[in-house]
Amino acid sequence: MTFARQNLLSRRGFCLCCIGSATFTATGAWLTPSRVFAEARELVDLIRSEAAKAAIKVHKLRRNVSVLEGSGGNVAVLTGADGKLLVDAGITASRPRIVEALASLSSDPIRHLINTHWHFDHADGNEWLQGEGATVLAHENTRKHLIATQRVEDWNFNFPPSPPGAIPSDVFAAERIVKVNGSTLELKYYGPAHTDGDISVAFTDADILHTGDTYWNGIYPFIDYSTGGSIDGTIRAADANLAAATSNTVIIPGHGQPVSNRSELKDYRDMLVAIRQNVARLKKQGFSLAETIAAKPTAAYDAKWGRFLIDPAFFTQLVYEGV
Repeated sequence: MTFARQNLLSRRGFCLCCIGSATFTATGAWLTPSRVFAEARELVDLIRSEAAKAAIKVHKLRRNVSVLEGSGGNVAVLTGADGKLLVDAGITASRPRIVEALASLSSDPIRHLINTHWHFDHADGNEWLQGEGATVLAHENTRKHLIATQRVEDWNFNFPPSPPGAIPSDVFAAERIVKVNGSTLELKYYGPAHTDGDISVAFTDADILHTGDTYWNGIYPFIDYSTGGSIDGTIRAADANLAAATSNTVIIPGHGQPVSNRSELKDYRDMLVAIRQNVARLKKQGFSLAETIAAKPTAAYDAKWGRFLIDPAFFTQLVYEGV
C-alpha cells in the first residue's frame, strides 16, 4: 500500500475544506475528517449536505465589493446597475443562503460570474447562477476541466463532467479586462499553480485582489498535481500576488479568513519557500517519502498553518511530489 493510499482520509479531507470552514464559522470549532467520514459515505453528497446547512457571512469591503464566507471558496461580489458580479460560485446546496446574502447587499440582478479555477467548491454553483442570468467567464483550462471527467489522484476521486448549464460561456487565455458597475477588473492567468487554470481578479478601483486558491490564509494549501498544479507554480503565483499588491491592498484568499493583506500573504509565500527547501534537501539526500515526513520538515510552521484539513504530513507529501 502506498503512502498516498494510507492517507486517503487526509486527501479526501481537502474536499471538505468548505465543510470545515462553514462549521468553524457556525460553531467556532473545526470539523475533523474522522467526524466527517463517520457520518456519510459519499464525499460530494456530504459536501452538499453540509453546505446546505452552513451560514453565509457577509464581509463588506470597499466600493460596493463584498466577500461571502461559508460556501466552499470565498466568493467576491460587486454590486451595481449593470447587475451583480460574483467571483466564484460556491456550492449549489448553499443557494438559499447565498441568495439571502446577495439580497442583503442590493436588489441588483445577478449578471456576471468569474471562476478562478475549476474545483467543485468554487464552480459548483455555476449552473444555477447561469440560470439566473449570469454570463460565466473563466480561463480556457477551467472550461476544459469542467466539460470532462476529472480524476484528482490526491483526493482519490473522479469528478464527472459538469452539466451543460454550468460550463463557462466565455473564456480567455492570458488576460482580460472587464468593465462593469463603474469598475475595472483585471483578470490574469498565473500559469500552472494550484491547477493549470488559476486566475487572479483585481478590482483596480477598490484595490482589492481575489487570488483564488493560489493563496490559503493561515492554512496549508492543497496543490492539484492531477490538473497541472505544482509547488513551484504555487510559489510563482504567490510572488505574482505580492507584486500586484501594496500595503493598502485588500486580498481575498481562496480559503481561510476571507479578508487578508500583503503582510499575511508574504508570510504564506515565505512558508511555502522554506518548506519546499526543507523537503527538497531531504529528497536530494535520498530520503523516502515516509522518511521525509518523519523528519518533520514543516515543524516550524505547523502551529500556525497545520491545524486544518491539509495536515503537516499531507502537505509534506504534496511538496515532496513536486521537488
